[in-house]
Amino acid sequence: MDYSTQLHKYAFFCHKECEYFPCHKTEDPDSFNCLFCYCPLYALGRRCGGNFTYTENGIKNCENCMLPHSKGGYDYIISKYPEIKKLAAEN
Repeated sequence: MDYSTQLHKYAFFCHKECEYFPCHKTEDPDSFNCLFCYCPLYALGRRCGGNFTYTENGIKNCENCMLPHSKGGYDYIISKYPEIKKLAAEN
């Protein structure tokens, strides 16, 4: 599915007045999507598909991940919902 932000306004939200905006380094703040401020893929751990690392304490560090904030981020996250649903059902 292609949730073009021109056709589907719900797929993009840029909150420039947020005190944390942008929460990740970006050279294009006008294209920064805040819709998934808290990434629903975090729970998938290594299977999320984003650019992350783990700290020495085992905490997932997503500071270098722009996946949920990119133009194609909405489509990607929606495509991962079956995995999130399965994970939730297991717990």
